[in-house]
Amino acid sequence: MIFTLVIAILTGIFVCLAVIFKPSIRIGKFTIGTYWMVSLIGAILILSFQLIPIEYVGNKFIDSSPVNPLKILLLFFSMTFLSIFLDELGFFQYLANKLLERQYKSQIGLFLMLYLVVSILTIFTSNDIIILTFTPFICCFAKRANINPLPYLFGEFFAANTWSMVLLIGNPTNIYLATTAGIPFFEYILHMIVPTVLAGVVSLGILILIFRKSLKQEIGYSETSALVLNKPLLIVGVIHLVACIILLSISSYIGLEMCYITLGFAASLILISIGFLIFSKRKQKYLVQSLKRLPYELIPFLLTMFVLVLALEYAGITEQIATILNKGNTIFTVGISSFFVSNLINNIPMSVLYGSILQSSCFTTSSYLGGVYAAIIGSNLGAYFTPVGALAGLMWISILKIYDVKISFKDFIKYGAITAIPTLLISLLGLWICML
Repeated sequence: MIFTLVIAILTGIFVCLAVIFKPSIRIGKFTIGTYWMVSLIGAILILSFQLIPIEYVGNKFIDSSPVNPLKILLLFFSMTFLSIFLDELGFFQYLANKLLERQYKSQIGLFLMLYLVVSILTIFTSNDIIILTFTPFICCFAKRANINPLPYLFGEFFAANTWSMVLLIGNPTNIYLATTAGIPFFEYILHMIVPTVLAGVVSLGILILIFRKSLKQEIGYSETSALVLNKPLLIVGVIHLVACIILLSISSYIGLEMCYITLGFAASLILISIGFLIFSKRKQKYLVQSLKRLPYELIPFLLTMFVLVLALEYAGITEQIATILNKGNTIFTVGISSFFVSNLINNIPMSVLYGSILQSSCFTTSSYLGGVYAAIIGSNLGAYFTPVGALAGLMWISILKIYDVKISFKDFIKYGAITAIPTLLISLLGLWICML
């Protein structure tokens, strides 16, 4: 038990250190993340020392239950592909430009409009897609307008990692924890809408207070760039996304697993895109670029972290953690602890760990469900505190370096801590009220 715990803790620490000091290495033309290599080493050590039977791991990987990591990866990648495809077509940039092409006299108005656009788009796509899409846009726009980009960048980042809570598809951690618990699409929304709205209002208010001086400055020259859209493919892509969301919302009532629904729509979109390419007899990079942009590094990372969590479960360690968390109100013990654990080992391995912890027999049905929703809140809002808290934070920081926007680790924590703590507490309070 102790050896398993030591390997798991050291793996978590070195994943964190890799993310902070050396998130990637370059080999030739390829950039490879280091965090999943660390988790892979941890999993290899666990299996090499036979701390968990390999048959036990294999059975979990082919299990038909929602906790099967392969099904979760299938769901996440299929849904992510639909969103990235629309992004490659310029759909999200088009919507942003339409709303931001007005000449705003006040930065407050511009800030609120950007926050609204990001929030709405995040609800129907995912926080990672929004971060990848809007961060370069904000950097360029702020430079043209001669304004401080920090209010808009933090507004975008916090909005994307807040409103991603409202739908099950908004974050891979939502997908993992909710599907592990077998929570239907509509039931998820009913419990998460109030915590999300409260978190959104509080974080927005705090951001305006923090950046009030910058937002009082005048706006200089600004314009939005024209986009050339492939309308036929755009229409097809939007129809696929909307239809997929509708079917996901009723999946529990029609007896279809969500991973197969998203896979079907992703496969359909790929085939139609190939057909369009052949029929139009012209080159188009949308499909290839979409497939290239998929976060493939999540595959070894999630699978190897899953092995580590299974080892903790097999050794009885997760049961002991569950006993400690069950001594208080589960919503607050799980919500607060998951928030901080996300910033130690990242929110995806945290979700894998807490998914296992919450399956302990010491939790009642109500405390179990409350704990699942609380862990989802912790996994999303954990991104506020440090860049380590979520993969979205790591992507955000790396993009800012490209555009020469400097935000130190210290500054991130300074703005993040001021906003994160009250936002987390009010969100958990909202969840507690919804669970009464």
